[in-house]
Amino acid sequence: MSGNPFTSHPHDVGESYGQHCTHAGRVGFQLIGAGIACVIHAVLPFVFVNTASDLIRKLNRGIEKRVDAPNWERHPII
Repeated sequence: MSGNPFTSHPHDVGESYGQHCTHAGRVGFQLIGAGIACVIHAVLPFVFVNTASDLIRKLNRGIEKRVDAPNWERHPII
């Protein structure tokens, strides 16, 4: 990786550092929430029945939309 490690990858995917930080942080916190819902659901199966799976589907749709972002072919999100 050349250049500034804080801006190289965001630039490669067509975002500023702030945009990338905001998006990645939002997805990360949503995944943490989905994980907590899964753990609670494991103990109390009648609680959060569809919460985690619904959120994961929503996040996947959002990521799939980002496939069209600049440089997708060279730098996939996943």
